[in-house]
Amino acid sequence: MTPNGAFTLAEVLITLAIIGVVAAMTIPTLVANYQEKSWGTAATVFERKLTEAMRVMNANATLAGHSTTENFVEELSKHLKITKTCANDKLQDCFSSEVTYGNEVVDMTKVKKAKHFGQDEWGTEIIGTQFANGTTALIAYNPKCSQDPYSNTITGGDCLAILYDTTGYKTPNTSGKDLRANGNVTKVAGATCAFEIDGTCFGMPFQANSAHTWNACDSSTYKSTDAEDLAYMQKYGLDYCYPGDDYFAKAAETCGGTSKMAQMSDLATIANYLYDTDIVGEETLNGSDYDGNTIAFNPTKGSSLGFPSPTLWVWAGEEFSSLKYGAYGRYFISDYTIWSYSYRNSSYGWAVCLGD
Repeated sequence: MTPNGAFTLAEVLITLAIIGVVAAMTIPTLVANYQEKSWGTAATVFERKLTEAMRVMNANATLAGHSTTENFVEELSKHLKITKTCANDKLQDCFSSEVTYGNEVVDMTKVKKAKHFGQDEWGTEIIGTQFANGTTALIAYNPKCSQDPYSNTITGGDCLAILYDTTGYKTPNTSGKDLRANGNVTKVAGATCAFEIDGTCFGMPFQANSAHTWNACDSSTYKSTDAEDLAYMQKYGLDYCYPGDDYFAKAAETCGGTSKMAQMSDLATIANYLYDTDIVGEETLNGSDYDGNTIAFNPTKGSSLGFPSPTLWVWAGEEFSSLKYGAYGRYFISDYTIWSYSYRNSSYGWAVCLGD
């Protein structure tokens, strides 16, 4: 500083240099945090509008009964503004030609049918859409979609598989960021790794909205002697059945078998990530882990992996031999997480497949 109280040129330059260094260190983080929140908010708004549109379609009895995805999208456009649709041979007119799904770059020109979303049995094509808010999407419809016009809670969870991009053609076109999918998208073309934690590859979380029905499950032994039931059990690694709607069995079928579902240790790995903590053993209780550290579900991380905000139950690929009508899993609550078991007829269960 000069004798008359003014700053010297050197002091000004040093101050500006310090400000520049601090800005260079903090601005990228601030921008990244803003982008994460922006992507999460856009996804939440879009999913809410889509759910409301499907709820109205359910009330009008126009949700089920479509033989093609094109017919479904046409009906959807009456309740959610769609500015453009593209047939499955021209999907790139509505959607990016290349995306990053998990840790794999996917050529979207090879994605044309429901089977490319992991829904081999649907037999329908994929239709491209552009919505009025700028979101672009690829949609596959399930012809066996269910509806109940007398219920305002049915949202058609088993009706469609949708992969959508909240920023349209803008980058990064990456799953967990601007690219999201609902639970019926278990893979995208050859990609099965939606996210990776500590070297383990996981598919996109999905809710088991439909159940497997057994032909002849004995209610006392939870076993079956029916040939078709036995073949199903062997194919998907199941030791027991359930005499009614078996959502656990359907989750195992979707993943390709119990061995391809996330196991208890895998769910603990996911919990460590979502709660920013190191779970000691298999569980945490009362808002803290066994070291006494306060924990809380991180909604930004949850959204990036495709998990809705808790409370939710996630199946593990492990049946409960002591109580054959149940299977193990983990609860994810806002301020704690715990492993437990749930009845196989629980329709609120989620699951995560192990990726290749």
